[in-house]
Amino acid sequence: MTTDPTEPTRPTGPAESAGPTGPSGPTGPADASRPADPTTPTAPADPTGPAGTTRPTGPARPGDAEAAPRPGGTRSWLRDHSELGVCVLLFALGVLVLTDAFTMSVDIAQRGPVGPRTVPFVIGGLFLLIAVLLAADVLRGGRGEAEGGEDVDLDAPADWRTVLLLTGVFLGAAVLIGPLGFPIAGALLFWGSAYALGSRHHGRDPLIAAGLSLFTYFVFDNLLGVPLPGGPLMGVL
Repeated sequence: MTTDPTEPTRPTGPAESAGPTGPSGPTGPADASRPADPTTPTAPADPTGPAGTTRPTGPARPGDAEAAPRPGGTRSWLRDHSELGVCVLLFALGVLVLTDAFTMSVDIAQRGPVGPRTVPFVIGGLFLLIAVLLAADVLRGGRGEAEGGEDVDLDAPADWRTVLLLTGVFLGAAVLIGPLGFPIAGALLFWGSAYALGSRHHGRDPLIAAGLSLFTYFVFDNLLGVPLPGGPLMGVL
């Protein structure tokens, strides 16, 4: 039987049009029983998924270098916590001051409730307290910060002239305190220290140094009961 060429094409029904473009075609949901078409493009696997590879990181941020552990081990840790050296020094000074205070003889110099042991006990205790508090702050990540107005050139060499001048002034005062007494040796100590640190007021500095020396001598010798050598001024003072 032949088909009439003039007969119009009959539209297909819903059942006949279910083909590649139907619900089970590539544009519809995939059939679980049908294997995947190798020609169908698939989405790339998520690099962060369990089967994917590690996603490459972007450019390093400024904080990443600080958070990353630096090589060096113990030496690097000590360099980052160098403030602990100050804590050790303060603790050692506190122990030394307290030990000297406990072994001090106060039978002769005791005058009232406030004796020569009082100030060393207070100073030694403060040294120990400050050392412990500073060490705890450093271990928690605290770090000393420079003041906003501080202008320090870290590349500049050490000022050995000032260091040597201060050392000479201290040694000279220690040698002269016996023959000249504390008032004169103390005045030279204060004046020499001010000169070594850069003060050049030759009329004002000696007067201030003499006043500080006499005040210190009076406090220790008369109030605290710590006898200091008076030297030639013993009869006057």
